[in-house]
Amino acid sequence: MASNRRALITGASAGIGEAFARELARRGFDVVLTARRTDRLESIAAELRERHAIEAVVAPLDLARADAAEALVAALDAQGLHIDVLVNNAGYGLTGYLDEQPWEAHAAFIQVLMTAPTELAWRLLPGMKARGYGRIINVASLAGHVPGSAGHTLYAASKAYLIKFSQSLALETKGTGVHVTALCPGFTLSEFHDVNGSRPLVSKMPGFMWMDAPTVAREGMDAVEAGKAVYVNGRVNRLIKGLFKLLPDALALKMVERQGGRFRVHGEGVGQPPA
Repeated sequence: MASNRRALITGASAGIGEAFARELARRGFDVVLTARRTDRLESIAAELRERHAIEAVVAPLDLARADAAEALVAALDAQGLHIDVLVNNAGYGLTGYLDEQPWEAHAAFIQVLMTAPTELAWRLLPGMKARGYGRIINVASLAGHVPGSAGHTLYAASKAYLIKFSQSLALETKGTGVHVTALCPGFTLSEFHDVNGSRPLVSKMPGFMWMDAPTVAREGMDAVEAGKAVYVNGRVNRLIKGLFKLLPDALALKMVERQGGRFRVHGEGVGQPPA
C-alpha cells in the first residue's frame, strides 16, 4: 500500500480515468482528480474518501486551454501537493475527415491528447526524480499500433505519439525510480463512444472484443509497477497488434480501409471532449 504518495488522474470523471482513480485509492494513494465536470468529480472524491480513508482533491480544469497544465501544476505546488503518479488519461474522439472540421477543433484535440500529457510529464518529472519515485501512465490505445483510418484522422496518430513518447521517456528515466508506461487498451466499456456518436456502430462488435475499465486500470498499474514501457490490454488486442506487425504495410492499410467504415462516424459533426 502507498504511504503519503499522491496520484494525478486527468479525465477522471468517467470511464478509464474514474477506474484509475478507484484503483489508485484502493492501493492507498491520495488522489487529485481533474476533468471539466465538477459535480461528478466531487461525487467520486467523496466516495473515495469514505471508502478508502485517503485524501481526494478535486481540480476542475479544461485541458484544451493552452495554459492548463501550467496552471494545474502551479495550483498543486501552491497547496504543497507533490505528485508521485501521473495518469494522462483525458481524451476523446474527433470524427470526420480532416478538412471537414474547423482548425480550432483539431488544435484543441492536439492540445488535450498530445500537448497536455507531454507538458504535465515535463513539469512533474523533476520532482519525481528528486524523490526517487514516480509512475507515469500515458493512456494510449491499440489504435496506435495499427494503421490510421479515414474519418478519425488524428486519433491513431495521437496514440502512436504517446507510445513513442513513453518508450523514450522510459529509457530516459531508467535507474531513477521513475517508471513510464504507454497503456494500450482496445474497445473499453465507457462514455467514449457515446461522446463521439459511434455507440450504435461499435455496439455491433462481438462481446469478446470488449474490456471493462476497472480491468484496464488494474492491469495498467501492474504494468507500470513492473516497468513495462508499453502494455497492450487483453489477449485479443495483443493478437491484433502482433498480426498487424507481421503484415506488409500496404496489406495492413488495405485491411483497415475495408473494415474502418463499419465503425466510423462520418459527416456527423465534431466530437467534443468529455466534460
